[in-house]
Amino acid sequence: MHRPTAGRLLRAAVAATALTAALAGCATDVTRPRVEGSLGPVFANLYVQQQTLLGHPGLTPAAVAATPSCHRSTPGSQDKGAGSDWVCQVGWTDAAGKTQDGKFELQVRSNGCYQAGGPSKIVGPLTIRTATGRDVVNPVFEFDGCFDTT
Repeated sequence: MHRPTAGRLLRAAVAATALTAALAGCATDVTRPRVEGSLGPVFANLYVQQQTLLGHPGLTPAAVAATPSCHRSTPGSQDKGAGSDWVCQVGWTDAAGKTQDGKFELQVRSNGCYQAGGPSKIVGPLTIRTATGRDVVNPVFEFDGCFDTT
């Protein structure tokens, strides 16, 4: 039998520690600025799509100007990391030019993808009736988005 030397054990321990630190660093790649930077444009694009379906064409994502402010509701999270406890207050301008504001709950995964759900009183129900009379899924009722974690 071959016994590991102290040097080999030390190298293995150092390698394991480095791997653990590298993997732990991945979890902190989910940050408040990255979540907010993705949610605003994703919501604005989907809101424009919703308004077009409802017969209000001509609205642009720039005119919607969605501005999210996000945080994690878990104490001590420092607004970093994956979790189902992300809450974002999103302000935007609707098709009539009025300012709207709603709370969105997000489930953010460590790969930078998330699922967001908004207040149906403001964004509408799960299904909406289009200007042509068809019932379709409301694109802003619940939606997915992703951001770069590198």
